[in-house]
Amino acid sequence: MTTALIADDEPLLRAQLIARLAEAWAELKVVGLARDGGEALELAARYEPDIAFLDLRMPVKSGLDVARALGGRCHVVFVTTCDEHAVAAFAEAAVDYLVKPAAPERIATLVARLKSRLPAPPGDLEALIARLAGGGGTPLRWIRASTGTSMRLIAVDDVLYFQADDKHTRIVAADGEALVRKPIRELCEELDPQAFRQVHRGTIVNLRAIRRVDRDGRGEPVIVLAGRDEKLAVSRTFAHRFKAM
Repeated sequence: MTTALIADDEPLLRAQLIARLAEAWAELKVVGLARDGGEALELAARYEPDIAFLDLRMPVKSGLDVARALGGRCHVVFVTTCDEHAVAAFAEAAVDYLVKPAAPERIATLVARLKSRLPAPPGDLEALIARLAGGGGTPLRWIRASTGTSMRLIAVDDVLYFQADDKHTRIVAADGEALVRKPIRELCEELDPQAFRQVHRGTIVNLRAIRRVDRDGRGEPVIVLAGRDEKLAVSRTFAHRFKAM
């Protein structure tokens, strides 16, 4: 049975979506109803739904924040009012979305598409999330970091990977290492999603630095960097991004 989570802070519209989904997809089981983004993440962790319907604008955390935190663990449908910028971005990226109030014919079309997509892994939403969250701004190109008592300016393209290190983030480049007081979460929002990918809760890797992707004894992907001895573990949350590699 396919399961779903619905997150929307407007009770009437949430109830309407539940009712129309029941009409169009009787086999779908709604396992969680969230009133804000924080509650959505708690319910997603508890029930591990196949699909998450996320209101784009919610208290605590937005639909984009929730989708980013879910990291591809389920299929996502963004629910929004008539936000032309967001709708255009969804359409261009071929991402599933609903405009409130959801019309029955749109629900029927969406259900058919979701049924066809469910056998495949969820799509990668990083580029879309970065575009909407950042308003299409320019990705981070330079980063100021510390090496001992000195400061240096590092070109982001020269970074091999970023790794969380206590209250800092460690920057590993071909010519050395440095520290920056910026969490991984913020870096994910600022880096070019076409060049950098998060592979673990505390690790972001430069795709150009990857030599190959191996498998460990448990069959989990492990990143081998070009010209480096260390290997980067890929957590289960992000493993689907490397299945084809």
